[in-house]
Amino acid sequence: MNGSTTRLYGAAIAIASGVYSLASASVGGGMTGSGGTMGPGGAMGTGTGVAGWAMLAIGVVVVVHGAALLTPAADRLGSASGPLMIAYSLVMLLLQALRATGMTGGTGMTDGMGGGMGSTGGMGSTATAGTGWDLGMVALAALMLFSGIVMTTRDDDGGGM
Repeated sequence: MNGSTTRLYGAAIAIASGVYSLASASVGGGMTGSGGTMGPGGAMGTGTGVAGWAMLAIGVVVVVHGAALLTPAADRLGSASGPLMIAYSLVMLLLQALRATGMTGGTGMTDGMGGGMGSTGGMGSTATAGTGWDLGMVALAALMLFSGIVMTTRDDDGGGM
């Protein structure tokens, strides 16, 4: 996939998804489990959740992977990029599903209702307040899943999409 349009699209999707994941985990309540409320002096609360740390870790890995796709190091990744993107997206979707069912922190009515329908300072949309889903994250994860499938099944011809 040396210089291919597919690789460039994959890099853009990975970087966008990773940055959103980082922002969501650190500001949007994933780390605190409290809908993104900040403690005194702007510091995050002390209730760090496993899902928040997982999203933070996935965000870092996905940004690094996306950046690597823009460098000659992409050749060393070879055909692993597509399956990696699929795996990242499935973890992101799993965390969102767990969040929606109330199995992780920052879920349910507390997420949006506690601060007046999404006014808690988080990155989530007020349209998703109270649902537990972060539709932006779900959309990016679905896009990343599709990108991973395309990268996995596409011939390595270096051409455009």
